[in-house]
Amino acid sequence: MSKRLHTYLPITEWLPDYGKNDFSGDLVAGITVGVMLIPQGMAYALLAGVPPIYGLYASLVPLLVYPLFGSSRHLAVGIVAIDCLIISAGLSSLAAPMSEEYIGLVFVLALMVGAIQLLMGLFRLGFVVNLLSRPVIVGFSAAAAITIAFSQLSYILGFPAVPYPDVVRTLIEIAGSIDQVHGSSLLLGVTGIAIIFAARRWAPRIPAPLVAIVLGGLAVWAFGLHGRGVEIVGDVPSRMPSPQIPALNFSTLRALLPTAVTLSFVQYMGVISLGKFFAARHRYRIDANKELKALGAINLLGSLFQSTPVSGSYTRSAVNDQAGARTSLANVVAAVIIALTLLFLTPFFNLFPIPILAAIIIVASVSMVDAREMRYLMKTKRADGLIALLTFLATLSIGIHLGVLIGIGLSVVAIMYRISRPHVAVLGNLPGSHSYRDLTHFANAKPIDNILILRIDASYSFANADYLREVILSRVDADVVSYVVLDATSVNDLDTTAIAVLIGVVETLKKRGIEFYFGGMKVKVFNTCKGSDLYDVLGPSHFYLSTHRAVKHIRSLMAEND
Repeated sequence: MSKRLHTYLPITEWLPDYGKNDFSGDLVAGITVGVMLIPQGMAYALLAGVPPIYGLYASLVPLLVYPLFGSSRHLAVGIVAIDCLIISAGLSSLAAPMSEEYIGLVFVLALMVGAIQLLMGLFRLGFVVNLLSRPVIVGFSAAAAITIAFSQLSYILGFPAVPYPDVVRTLIEIAGSIDQVHGSSLLLGVTGIAIIFAARRWAPRIPAPLVAIVLGGLAVWAFGLHGRGVEIVGDVPSRMPSPQIPALNFSTLRALLPTAVTLSFVQYMGVISLGKFFAARHRYRIDANKELKALGAINLLGSLFQSTPVSGSYTRSAVNDQAGARTSLANVVAAVIIALTLLFLTPFFNLFPIPILAAIIIVASVSMVDAREMRYLMKTKRADGLIALLTFLATLSIGIHLGVLIGIGLSVVAIMYRISRPHVAVLGNLPGSHSYRDLTHFANAKPIDNILILRIDASYSFANADYLREVILSRVDADVVSYVVLDATSVNDLDTTAIAVLIGVVETLKKRGIEFYFGGMKVKVFNTCKGSDLYDVLGPSHFYLSTHRAVKHIRSLMAEND
């Protein structure tokens, strides 16, 4: 019973041992993240195209739900910048941002994202996220961060601009309105950026975004800037979110499906990356499918309480860990801070200037660009570096959705190319041993007269069968041999297409008077062969447990013939 309870409610694994030290760590971390979340939540809500209050709503119920279902003890959940950009890119063409229709679509999207993630978790489909490879995430994240930053320039400059999901159109829009720059808004925005950067550099423990937004509000109040054209947050209702079921219809679900699928994958990849990082640092284990179900639960239940789609935050998770969080209950403490803010402090938000909120987003976005990671990929494996670079350029130029899809497509093409062109080594014997090594890399390995030994470093399948046939026959043409031994120790699978091609190779070689042998074949692959025509064509005497045994048998035949 307890094992089943742990499966559905991971909190039951560590809650019985929860102590005072854990609580003190979670209390400090939760208060720190909660204070940080107030200005971030409001700023990110604007990025998503909804009023600031919904950024606070998104930081309430999901934070209370995650500790029940999540297996990560240091993940800080809530509204996230990349998610908000995807929301804006996907929904802006369906309704006007800030409109009632648009806000309703955001709640439906959260519900869909939660349902998709929950179903994937229940059916243990967490592996699907592997389509988002590391190069795709690196390129996408960097481009998304730049796109987010540029999307906020119009707020810093103080004039309205149509939100676009790509940098090119955003810059064109801004360039066409550059004569409308509002001086006070620009001064506030630039000052906000300077304050946050300065605080990070010289006083990292100070909640810089909160300091910037409070000082900005004081400036608006003291100098009457809201009467001089500076856009402010305005009235923020002092109330908790009321439960409501988003309005669903087939046409809406169909229109939102591409955005929901993209967001589901991007959120999960981010959560798993963060979860694994902190689990490794603090020596505990996270479960990928549990995280998927937890992510689904916080989005689905959050949508019923007027929450935007939410996931794990990179910056707040780092702060959560640095502040001493011991368990995911730090999220509950942060939620309490948000609840108190909603009940008692919202009147103070009225004069908060929008340019400062934009400054908070810009600074957070800049920190997401990891040029070192891009250089590392280029240096370590150029193909991965090119995938990251092309994903980056595609996301910048044509938008989030197509950028992700292009990145996934490039990764799949790269994988298929590698599978279809596997490495084939020509082996020689290491003198005085039963070992056989690649002649290209081992100078002391010696070829064996009249025997060609090949090793295929991949599974043998329809994707590479024709290529490998050409490689085998071309090697036979290049060497005068009477025997070919295929070292199958690296072959993990063999499909029917490969078997048919191998039969053709065996028959072609037989016509030339060349015998074909297998050595070191895995049991699974051998069983596949044994149930096929290949076994009948070759016969049992052509399959050996090791390459050395196959060579030893051939040498005995050669001695008899002599």
